[in-house]
Amino acid sequence: MEMQGSRELAITQQQAWDALNDPEVLKQCIHGCDKVEAHGPDAFSIGMALKIGPVAAKFTGKITLSDVNPPHSYTISFEGQGGPAGFGKGNAKVLLTPHGSGNTLSYEVHASVGGKVAQMGQRLIDGVAKSMAEDFFKRFDLAMQARYPQAYALAAPDVAAPSTPEPTDGGSSRGTLVGILAVAVVLGVYLWMR
Repeated sequence: MEMQGSRELAITQQQAWDALNDPEVLKQCIHGCDKVEAHGPDAFSIGMALKIGPVAAKFTGKITLSDVNPPHSYTISFEGQGGPAGFGKGNAKVLLTPHGSGNTLSYEVHASVGGKVAQMGQRLIDGVAKSMAEDFFKRFDLAMQARYPQAYALAAPDVAAPSTPEPTDGGSSRGTLVGILAVAVVLGVYLWMR
Protein backbone atom coordinates (compact mmCIF):
# COMPACT_ATOMS: atom_id res chain seq x y z
CA MET A 1 0.00 0.00 0.00
CA GLU A 2 1.19 3.49 -0.78
CA MET A 3 -0.37 6.62 0.59
CA GLN A 4 0.67 10.24 0.42
CA GLY A 5 -0.89 13.52 1.36
CA SER A 6 -0.47 16.84 3.06
CA ARG A 7 -2.35 19.00 5.51
CA GLU A 8 -2.23 22.72 6.21
CA LEU A 9 -1.82 23.45 9.92
CA ALA A 10 -2.49 26.81 11.58
CA ILE A 11 0.21 26.21 14.19
CA THR A 12 3.92 26.87 13.72
CA GLN A 13 6.38 24.27 12.51
CA GLN A 14 7.88 23.97 16.01
CA GLN A 15 4.47 23.62 17.67
CA ALA A 16 3.54 20.85 15.22
CA TRP A 17 6.87 19.10 15.78
CA ASP A 18 6.42 19.22 19.56
CA ALA A 19 2.80 18.01 19.44
CA LEU A 20 3.60 15.15 17.08
CA ASN A 21 6.25 14.00 19.53
CA ASP A 22 4.00 14.13 22.57
CA PRO A 23 2.77 10.59 23.31
CA GLU A 24 -0.34 11.94 25.06
CA VAL A 25 -1.34 14.05 22.04
CA LEU A 26 -0.81 11.08 19.74
CA LYS A 27 -2.78 8.75 21.99
CA GLN A 28 -5.64 11.26 22.00
CA CYS A 29 -5.61 11.66 18.21
CA ILE A 30 -5.34 8.00 17.20
CA HIS A 31 -8.74 6.33 17.52
CA GLY A 32 -8.56 3.08 19.47
CA CYS A 33 -5.06 3.78 20.76
CA ASP A 34 -4.44 2.87 24.40
CA LYS A 35 -0.64 3.04 24.57
CA VAL A 36 2.09 5.23 23.14
CA GLU A 37 5.37 4.90 25.01
CA ALA A 38 8.87 6.16 24.28
CA HIS A 39 11.70 3.63 24.48
CA GLY A 40 14.75 5.80 24.01
CA PRO A 41 15.14 8.90 21.89
CA ASP A 42 14.04 7.37 18.57
CA ALA A 43 11.85 4.37 19.42
CA PHE A 44 8.23 4.02 20.50
CA SER A 45 5.74 1.26 21.19
CA ILE A 46 2.05 1.59 20.42
CA GLY A 47 -1.02 -0.45 21.32
CA MET A 48 -4.47 -0.21 19.84
CA ALA A 49 -7.70 -2.03 19.19
CA LEU A 50 -8.57 -2.29 15.51
CA LYS A 51 -11.50 -3.54 13.52
CA ILE A 52 -11.56 -3.93 9.76
CA GLY A 53 -14.75 -5.49 8.48
CA PRO A 54 -15.21 -8.74 10.43
CA VAL A 55 -11.60 -8.78 11.69
CA ALA A 56 -11.06 -7.28 15.14
CA ALA A 57 -7.90 -7.55 17.20
CA LYS A 58 -5.57 -5.85 19.61
CA PHE A 59 -2.45 -4.74 17.75
CA THR A 60 0.91 -3.84 19.19
CA GLY A 61 3.63 -2.14 17.23
CA LYS A 62 7.07 -0.61 17.26
CA ILE A 63 8.05 2.66 15.63
CA THR A 64 11.62 3.78 15.00
CA LEU A 65 12.66 7.23 13.80
CA SER A 66 15.63 7.88 11.52
CA ASP A 67 16.99 10.74 9.40
CA VAL A 68 15.68 13.04 12.14
CA ASN A 69 16.05 16.73 11.21
CA PRO A 70 14.09 18.73 13.85
CA PRO A 71 11.76 20.49 13.31
CA HIS A 72 11.69 19.75 9.57
CA SER A 73 11.55 16.04 8.78
CA TYR A 74 12.19 12.40 9.65
CA THR A 75 11.60 8.88 8.45
CA ILE A 76 9.47 6.47 10.46
CA SER A 77 9.83 2.70 10.22
CA PHE A 78 7.07 0.64 11.76
CA GLU A 79 5.91 -2.89 12.31
CA GLY A 80 2.90 -4.23 14.16
CA GLN A 81 1.36 -7.58 15.10
CA GLY A 82 -2.24 -8.52 15.75
CA GLY A 83 -1.85 -12.27 16.24
CA PRO A 84 -3.97 -14.27 13.78
CA ALA A 85 -5.58 -11.04 12.53
CA GLY A 86 -2.37 -10.12 10.77
CA PHE A 87 0.59 -7.83 10.69
CA GLY A 88 1.75 -4.63 9.07
CA LYS A 89 5.12 -3.07 8.34
CA GLY A 90 6.55 -0.24 6.36
CA ASN A 91 7.96 3.27 6.52
CA ALA A 92 6.84 6.85 6.19
CA LYS A 93 8.62 10.08 5.33
CA VAL A 94 7.27 13.14 7.12
CA LEU A 95 8.04 16.76 6.25
CA LEU A 96 6.96 20.02 7.93
CA THR A 97 7.29 23.11 5.73
CA PRO A 98 6.66 26.53 7.30
CA HIS A 99 4.50 29.07 5.49
CA GLY A 100 3.23 32.33 6.91
CA SER A 101 2.25 31.78 10.52
CA GLY A 102 1.49 28.08 9.95
CA ASN A 103 3.02 25.09 8.19
CA THR A 104 2.27 22.19 5.88
CA LEU A 105 2.65 18.61 7.06
CA SER A 106 3.39 16.26 4.12
CA TYR A 107 3.78 12.50 4.29
CA GLU A 108 4.47 9.52 2.06
CA VAL A 109 3.84 6.00 3.36
CA HIS A 110 4.88 2.63 1.97
CA ALA A 111 3.38 -0.31 3.85
CA SER A 112 2.29 -3.91 3.54
CA VAL A 113 -0.09 -6.11 5.51
CA GLY A 114 -0.47 -9.86 5.90
CA GLY A 115 -2.76 -12.38 7.58
CA LYS A 116 -6.54 -11.99 7.80
CA VAL A 117 -6.21 -8.23 7.39
CA ALA A 118 -4.68 -8.72 3.93
CA GLN A 119 -7.60 -10.96 2.94
CA MET A 120 -9.97 -8.01 3.32
CA GLY A 121 -8.85 -6.74 -0.06
CA GLN A 122 -6.66 -3.85 -1.09
CA ARG A 123 -9.58 -1.56 -1.80
CA LEU A 124 -11.00 -1.90 1.71
CA ILE A 125 -7.57 -1.54 3.30
CA ASP A 126 -6.77 1.58 1.24
CA GLY A 127 -10.16 3.09 2.10
CA VAL A 128 -9.70 2.43 5.81
CA ALA A 129 -6.16 3.84 5.77
CA LYS A 130 -7.33 7.04 4.07
CA SER A 131 -10.23 7.34 6.47
CA MET A 132 -7.86 6.86 9.40
CA ALA A 133 -5.55 9.56 8.11
CA GLU A 134 -8.43 12.02 7.80
CA ASP A 135 -9.73 11.08 11.25
CA PHE A 136 -6.27 11.58 12.75
CA PHE A 137 -5.99 15.05 11.20
CA LYS A 138 -9.45 16.07 12.41
CA ARG A 139 -8.59 15.00 15.94
CA PHE A 140 -5.14 16.61 15.73
CA ASP A 141 -6.65 19.88 14.47
CA LEU A 142 -9.15 19.89 17.34
CA ALA A 143 -6.43 19.18 19.90
CA MET A 144 -4.24 21.95 18.49
CA GLN A 145 -7.18 24.38 18.38
CA ALA A 146 -7.71 23.73 22.10
CA ARG A 147 -3.98 24.11 22.82
CA TYR A 148 -3.32 27.12 20.53
CA PRO A 149 -6.67 28.93 20.04
CA GLN A 150 -4.94 32.16 18.99
CA ALA A 151 -3.26 30.44 16.01
CA TYR A 152 -6.60 29.15 14.73
CA ALA A 153 -8.32 32.49 15.33
CA LEU A 154 -5.79 34.09 12.95
CA ALA A 155 -5.75 31.23 10.43
CA ALA A 156 -7.16 31.43 6.93
CA PRO A 157 -10.55 29.68 6.53
CA ASP A 158 -8.98 26.68 4.73
CA VAL A 159 -6.70 26.04 7.72
CA ALA A 160 -9.25 26.62 10.48
CA ALA A 161 -10.05 23.69 12.72
CA PRO A 162 -12.86 21.44 11.51
CA SER A 163 -16.02 20.73 13.43
CA THR A 164 -16.12 17.75 15.75
CA PRO A 165 -15.53 14.55 13.78
CA GLU A 166 -18.60 12.43 13.18
CA PRO A 167 -18.59 9.04 14.87
CA THR A 168 -17.78 6.16 12.58
CA ASP A 169 -18.26 2.44 12.89
CA GLY A 170 -15.39 0.20 13.92
CA GLY A 171 -14.71 -0.81 10.34
CA SER A 172 -13.77 2.60 9.05
CA SER A 173 -12.38 4.34 12.09
CA ARG A 174 -8.71 3.75 12.58
CA GLY A 175 -9.17 0.34 11.18
CA THR A 176 -6.20 -1.03 9.39
CA LEU A 177 -3.06 -1.84 11.27
CA VAL A 178 -1.06 -0.29 8.52
CA GLY A 179 -3.45 2.56 8.29
CA ILE A 180 -3.19 3.04 11.95
CA LEU A 181 0.52 2.80 12.09
CA ALA A 182 0.79 4.73 8.87
CA VAL A 183 -1.42 7.40 10.20
CA ALA A 184 0.15 7.33 13.49
CA VAL A 185 3.38 7.08 11.84
CA VAL A 186 2.67 9.34 9.07
CA LEU A 187 0.71 11.58 10.94
CA GLY A 188 1.85 11.48 13.58
CA VAL A 189 1.23 9.83 13.76
CA TYR A 190 2.09 9.19 15.62
CA LEU A 191 5.21 9.75 17.45
CA TRP A 192 6.55 11.80 14.96
CA MET A 193 8.46 14.79 15.01
CA ARG A 194 10.51 15.15 18.00
